[in-house]
Amino acid sequence: MKMHSFKASFAALAMLALVLTPQGVLAASTFYGITVHVSTNSIKVQDPKSKQTLSFEILPKFDQIFSADGKTTYQMKAVKAGQYVGVIYDQKALGMRHADKIYLLNNANEKIGTQ
Repeated sequence: MKMHSFKASFAALAMLALVLTPQGVLAASTFYGITVHVSTNSIKVQDPKSKQTLSFEILPKFDQIFSADGKTTYQMKAVKAGQYVGVIYDQKALGMRHADKIYLLNNANEKIGTQ
């Protein structure tokens, strides 16, 4: 009975954290840079100008990879280290940064258009 109570308390706490999270944290953001590392569950990208590096979790069966113009889709295996990308992400899941969409960019680090 205690385990059920613990699970219910944890679920309630997680929901409360989402409700009380400021809107700015829930809004999607975009980060542009060069892929430093990519695996089945994460991608690490570095902005070559600021040298800031961010890691993003990737959910299983992630399929939101597009060309710079958004017209062509790719599989996750198309993302390689050293490639310019734009990552649209948010932090809804208990503060963990995760990729919602990844755009493959050209060598000029061309930013994606509005959606």
